[in-house]
Amino acid sequence: MERELNEEELQDLFAWIDKIPLSRPKRHITRDFSDGVMAAEVVKYFFPKLVDLHNYVSANSTQQKLSNWNLLNRKVFSKLDFHVPEETLKKIAQSTTGAIVPVLSNLREKIDKKLEYTTNNILVCSDTHGIGHFFCLFESCPFFFLWYSKVERAVKFYSDMDPAFQQMLKEKEKAIMSLMETVEILQMKVNKLEHLVHLKDVRIQDLTQHLETYKARGNTH
Repeated sequence: MERELNEEELQDLFAWIDKIPLSRPKRHITRDFSDGVMAAEVVKYFFPKLVDLHNYVSANSTQQKLSNWNLLNRKVFSKLDFHVPEETLKKIAQSTTGAIVPVLSNLREKIDKKLEYTTNNILVCSDTHGIGHFFCLFESCPFFFLWYSKVERAVKFYSDMDPAFQQMLKEKEKAIMSLMETVEILQMKVNKLEHLVHLKDVRIQDLTQHLETYKARGNTH
């Protein structure tokens, strides 16, 4: 947890934090996150049901800051398989330079891991969602159906997900369903064309046989 981030990793972490709407303007990361409130807001942004922000009070006293962080450890971080050591919490509460950075970096990893679990490990058979009958042009690539199943399952069954992220998945699902319908129509057209080609082949074969018969008769005379 105490690994020092290089400059590129640090800038990437700051950029990630900047994309999250927080209740206070971000001025100095060491002081901004010292009381644990903004850390709670970060988790709530991704998993609203994991965090009750009323339990976390903005504070100047080290005691209240530690109270917030300890509550985060017990009630929230434990659900992310994450824990911040007491000694680290004291450094954060005392606004020790650099103490918060590795914690936020590890928290980000845990959040990403839980989001990845949502979309990668909660799967259902695509047939149960009524798409097994589609004639897919991408049937040679099973990852298309696999990815669709991940998205649909995540939207329907992961109640802790951030509503904005959930809405994005729903929009992706609609786009995929539209694409699947288009693919089905195209496949039907392909089948029809293949049938017409087959009829033409039969007709050509028939005409060829007639021609050969005609030539054979001509040669007998």
